[in-house]
This record gives sequence, C-alpha cells and structure tokens, in this order.
Amino acid sequence: MARRSYAKFGNADYGIWYRFAAVLVKPVNTVLVKPDWRGWEHLPKEGGFIAAVNHNSIIDPVIYAHWQYNSGRPPRILGKSSLFSIPFIGFMLRKTGQIPVFRESTDAAQAFRAAIDAVNNGQCVQFYPEGTLTRDPDLWPMTGKSGVARVALMTGAPVIPVAHWGAHEIIPPYGRTGFGKGRFNLFPRHRVTVAAGPAVDLSKYQGQELTAQVLNDATEDIMTAITAVLAEIRGEQPPAERFDMRRAARERAAAALAERRRAKGAPKDAPKNDAPKNNDDTEGTGR
Repeated sequence: MARRSYAKFGNADYGIWYRFAAVLVKPVNTVLVKPDWRGWEHLPKEGGFIAAVNHNSIIDPVIYAHWQYNSGRPPRILGKSSLFSIPFIGFMLRKTGQIPVFRESTDAAQAFRAAIDAVNNGQCVQFYPEGTLTRDPDLWPMTGKSGVARVALMTGAPVIPVAHWGAHEIIPPYGRTGFGKGRFNLFPRHRVTVAAGPAVDLSKYQGQELTAQVLNDATEDIMTAITAVLAEIRGEQPPAERFDMRRAARERAAAALAERRRAKGAPKDAPKNDAPKNNDDTEGTGR
C-alpha cells in the first residue's frame, strides 16, 4: 500500500484543526475529570521525543491528549490505519496530524515509518507499548511490545514514560456500553492523574543491531519506567512479575486441555503431544 508522507498529516504547531478538536474535546473532559497534571518539566522543550503511556481505559487517549496538549507540545498519537477511513473521525485524525499504523506491512520498520519521520521532524509521538488495555488484574502495566523501542533506537529520540490513573473509574476496562456499575460511571467527576517521569536511559542499546533480544530488553526498561511513575501516582508497590498476556493465554489453553482430559477420564500421566506450542515471539508491533 502506498504511504503518504507525515507532512500530509499535519505539522508541529497547533493548527486550526487541532484547536478545533480541542474545543470539542476539552469541555467534555472538564465535565468528567478533575485533572491532576504532573511532570511537564520532564518533556523536552524542543526536538522530537516519544511518550510511552500505560493503558487501562478506552478513554485514555482523550485524557492523555488533553494533558499533552496543555503541556505546549501537541501529541501525534498512533492509531490503527482503519480508523482513518471512518467518516469524520478519519477526517479529524488526518487534519490534526495523528499517525496511522499500517499493520499489513511485512516490514516492522515500514509499519512505523510515519512515526519515525514525525520524531525526526521534531514531533511528540505517543505510543501505548502494551498494544491494548492491560489485562493485569490490578491494572498495572503488562509486558510491552517492541514498536516503541524500535522507533526510539532508530531515531535516538528520548522516551518519556507517562502514566495515568483514574480514567478506569469513569469507564472500567472491558465494561460493556451503558450506565451503571462496571459500565459508565460519569458522575460525580473523577480525579484523573497524568504524570511524566524522567527520560528512559537507553544509551546502552544505541549502536547495537536491533535484534529481538535488544528490542526486548529496551522495551522492558521502558515498561519499568512507566510502572515506576504509576507506582508513585498510586502510592503502591507494583507486582514483582509483570503480567504477560501471551503466557496467560498459553496457561489457559493448557488448563482447558487438562480439564478436557479429566472429563474424558484420561490418566494423569497420558502423553501431552497436543499441548499448545510456545509461540511467544519476542518481536511485536507496539502501538
């Protein structure tokens, strides 16, 4: 698929469409949220950088964008390319300079070419390294995907860890649409904290070949930094082991297989040749 240059998705300044989007979104946020914004001093005053953010509610992007917008550095948020084909939403995404992720690309670097170009052109580009809402039972960050580390190491741009907490009280993760407990909890207003920490030190990886191991290690350093910021917000100790969605899926599959064996009356020491294989690829396309 042909790719448009980043320049066609916006520029570094607050343009008329970005301001128009802010006029639409900020009043809604003000009604729902008591903001507690922290950590803007850690954002570079100029030059491109990456914001790596945790994810625990579907409204995280809107609240993060408000925080980042108010910092004076407008964010360029990555989104699935399919979103850009939705009427009005796609129009506003393009006009405000948001970045489509072309997942159909077979080249991991090409999938993030627009993000790389944006960072190199002095933009703030935001990633959700987990790639989806956290599945951790206590909403701590999960293991991350390697897209954010790949872009950081290819550009040399600083990675700023950002954590937010409180949006899950408004719309809990995995809640169905509608009002009531476990769904939408719009009132009273909820305090939502968004905070940034110091840039992640990735200097030891610079100049190295971008192997799966290097990307894994850099990604883990980024997730550790995000978790530290969130732990400070929450005033709690994070778990010693990070939740791994792929490992959890394998464990569920193994448990289901064992249950089926028990139901069929198979002996406990029966061969397990049909147990699920380990397909835990260390390479991922973060978003």
